[in-house]
Amino acid sequence: MVTLPPESSRVRRAVLAVASNKGGVGKTFVSTNLAVYLRALHEDLPVSLIGLDDQIGIDRMFSIGGRDADAPNLKHVFAERDLDAAMRLGQYGIRFVPSPPDTGPLKSRARDPRTLRSMIDRSEVGGLYLLDCKSDLEELTQSALVAADAVIVPITDQASLDEGEKIFSYLERSAGRPNRARALLSLVDRRTRVDRAGRDLHDRLAAEVDARGWSRFATHLSRSPRAEALQSGDARPRPILHEGKGTAVHRQLRELAEEVTKWLGLEAMAQGATSPAEPPSPKPRERAAVKRSLLGRWIG
Repeated sequence: MVTLPPESSRVRRAVLAVASNKGGVGKTFVSTNLAVYLRALHEDLPVSLIGLDDQIGIDRMFSIGGRDADAPNLKHVFAERDLDAAMRLGQYGIRFVPSPPDTGPLKSRARDPRTLRSMIDRSEVGGLYLLDCKSDLEELTQSALVAADAVIVPITDQASLDEGEKIFSYLERSAGRPNRARALLSLVDRRTRVDRAGRDLHDRLAAEVDARGWSRFATHLSRSPRAEALQSGDARPRPILHEGKGTAVHRQLRELAEEVTKWLGLEAMAQGATSPAEPPSPKPRERAAVKRSLLGRWIG
């Protein structure tokens, strides 16, 4: 289990980042679906999702009543140093910060890598904070890595394995704690044989991760055209929990959520995560939408 920093007397929280320097490894897929699974597993645990990118996948999946271009977003968070003012209650009971149109101008506001953690610590709501990082190792990603109590590093191929080395090295340099990161073999097709020994891609990547001395999850996420179709296209992205039943990825995400629960001690946290100051009450239309979205209960 990850050792979390001393808790505030008011709230209990954990911060989990999903980071990779390489695009296309499934960072947002992991972040969004893991948020939904963990919220279903622990209904009393607040789950807040922050996308440190200018992509709007998180907004499209969780916004209630459509995306509001005038709503406070990540740009306002860093400008005003106030996380709670921009947090919105979204589908499936997930709190999220709307994405900015461009993250470029935020780099100067994130030069101090402790800024994001400081804002999270000042938040009135505890529970789990999930950080979906950009595909680089610049200021916003560094802020997420410094803020995180634990880091998931998705790995899909040799290139993402090599880029993952930079994440582990940064954690070693910045805090001397590379052990707070764990590799996740993500979107891996086990049917593909990749060497003369007959190993599939999963086994080859797992062997290389182990040889580098990194921790990794026991479960992995398979490549699934059906699952990917739920997250792509012009329609609202749909969670695997509700729409991907019967797929291998549905089971694997459940196993990943259970591993994360043990890693971060979320079951115990869920029993005391709610702070005296609850998040703002949603409007009637939002309450109805959240109630409908939570009807999709956890199915083993």
